[in-house]
Amino acid sequence: MSGRRPVPRVVTERLLLREWLPSDRVPFGHLNADPRVAQFLGGPLDRAASDALIDRIEVRWASDGHGLWAVERRTDRAFLGFVGLAAPMFEAAFTPCVEVGWRLDPAAWGHGYATEGARAALRFGFEELGLAELVSFTVPANLRSRAVMERLGMVRDPADDFDHPDLSDGHPLRRHVLYRLVREAWRASVASR
Repeated sequence: MSGRRPVPRVVTERLLLREWLPSDRVPFGHLNADPRVAQFLGGPLDRAASDALIDRIEVRWASDGHGLWAVERRTDRAFLGFVGLAAPMFEAAFTPCVEVGWRLDPAAWGHGYATEGARAALRFGFEELGLAELVSFTVPANLRSRAVMERLGMVRDPADDFDHPDLSDGHPLRRHVLYRLVREAWRASVASR
């Protein structure tokens, strides 16, 4: 596709946030098929659904000028998953908005990669895109992701919690908690580090 802007690469201390490569499809398929990864996402994805997700991510980069980067560990070039920014496709009290999110292979959990990558995504959103606010959301039981949100300086107001409109009444994952971070608070936290 001519005219498509290249996905900007972002380098952190240990990670490369980059465009998606054909070689990412197999490890991303394994990641999405893992029940531990899918626990709070509504279930594992088969390979076709995983590939379709990459296709949608690439389209969103082209249309929105931001998206979910493939995450590569710099020391060994291992594919770890994704981190980045995405505008939710559903309507809720807090939309339209841009969400910072991540999905990493369980082997990469517990090393601070999600926080490191998400900090780079926040910087991109606030500095490069000029966004005034970024959000993140998950189910209440997803304590690992909620801890990342809190490490990022994001704040939850229980009044913002919501029922995900894409999930039916009674679905065990329908209730979500919402965290927010405004640019001024982000700037203050960066300045204090």
